Amino acid sequence: MKITFWLSLFIVFYTFMGYGIFLYLLIKIKRIFKGRPAIITPISDLLPNCTLVVAGFNEELVIEEKIINCLQLKYPAGKLKLLFITDGSTDKTPEIIRQYPQIQLLHQDERAGKIAAVHRAMEYVNTEIAVFTDANTFLNPEAIMRICRHYTDETVGAVAGEKRVQIDENADASAAGEGFYWKYESTLKKWDSELYSVVGAAGELFSVRRSLYQDVPADTVLDDFMISMLIAAKGYRIIYEPEAYAIETASENVSEELKRKIRIAAGGMQSILRLKSLFNPFKYPVLSFQYISHRVLRWTVTPFLLILVFALNAVLALKPGETFYLIFFVAQILFYVLALLGFIMEKRHIRIKILFIPYYFCVMNYAVLMGIIRYFRKKQSSVWEKAQRKQ
Repeated sequence: MKITFWLSLFIVFYTFMGYGIFLYLLIKIKRIFKGRPAIITPISDLLPNCTLVVAGFNEELVIEEKIINCLQLKYPAGKLKLLFITDGSTDKTPEIIRQYPQIQLLHQDERAGKIAAVHRAMEYVNTEIAVFTDANTFLNPEAIMRICRHYTDETVGAVAGEKRVQIDENADASAAGEGFYWKYESTLKKWDSELYSVVGAAGELFSVRRSLYQDVPADTVLDDFMISMLIAAKGYRIIYEPEAYAIETASENVSEELKRKIRIAAGGMQSILRLKSLFNPFKYPVLSFQYISHRVLRWTVTPFLLILVFALNAVLALKPGETFYLIFFVAQILFYVLALLGFIMEKRHIRIKILFIPYYFCVMNYAVLMGIIRYFRKKQSSVWEKAQRKQ
């Protein structure tokens, strides 16, 4: 029982903190022998032709702001195309876009989901690079230049930008927790990229070489993750570029964030089952290590191990003379009590920031459990589920 407890606890610790620590040490060692990565200065003549693909569904409240944001992007004249696709939209989104002749608009009344829209859009992309971004996120002016400068390296097949969550002083647990989570994720991605490759890209902002892009199955939930990892599976690296960032508001509330996380977890399980080749350390010695450590453990066993650790700890704490297990069990109870208090305070709209992290941590792991159950019950649709965001 003790062996199972300690092994489970180690995996939990490694998943959420240990991998980050170990990754940091590996980076430090790599820098001793190879130094820090050189900063690539974008040279206009060397930047490739690029198409910015924006997929939007019923985005009339933000689409004009998004268009203005895109038109303000800095890139060599004549090298950047703007392509918006609004399949299935029933509001004024297409009409608003048609007012801007600089933008190529694709629209059809049929709604088949985001990935179907992306596949259709890619048929019209004839530039070397395709950059994807969401309609409700806003890019910094240098974003495309910062991303495309990396393609001078032939080993790079995809480049992921940084997602930033906009929060304010009165943020609730969903906003504050999501913001903290993405800051930690961004740090891990920087180190993953420096070691070898990022393990997957987020749809808010990422890019691929057009020649390496391949359609994913129509029922794919995490199309951005699958598209980027299929490129990694071909032997190319995914680079992380924090100086290219997409800003979006947090989920409207914890319920909306939970819905989004469950969908991501279901998609994560689907992706793991479809990317089985990445488990081969002989073919992918570094990528396989990064993939399992950063993604697979989070999306599969770790949430279950949290429950197992708690249950085993309860049994061990009851045994006479097991002082450590008793103290650790009390610490676990305290942590979950704080999470429960965070839930209660959130329901009453009382903001106590110290409670946000344990509460959000529990919400995330609950979402993974529900996502796994949803996937195997085949209840997860690939059709675009638009989350409610703070206005």
